[in-house]
Amino acid sequence: MNPELLKDLVTMKMPFGKYKGRVLCDLPESYLVWFHSEGFPPGKLGEMIATLYEIKLNGLEYLLQPIKAQYGNRS
Repeated sequence: MNPELLKDLVTMKMPFGKYKGRVLCDLPESYLVWFHSEGFPPGKLGEMIATLYEIKLNGLEYLLQPIKAQYGNRS
């Protein structure tokens, strides 16, 4: 797993849609499932959302907690 990708998951905000402005790691699972069924966006954003989908699907959110703490994301 790319550590830079994990950092981006806890610092980057969703650039569009219903959850615009929300940090990616805080997107609800239902939204990630919707992307999974409809198709992920192209490029890095799609890769990040697909990774987050797999993390949440497999109950691995705890992996993001130390990174969130390190970068001060308390949202």
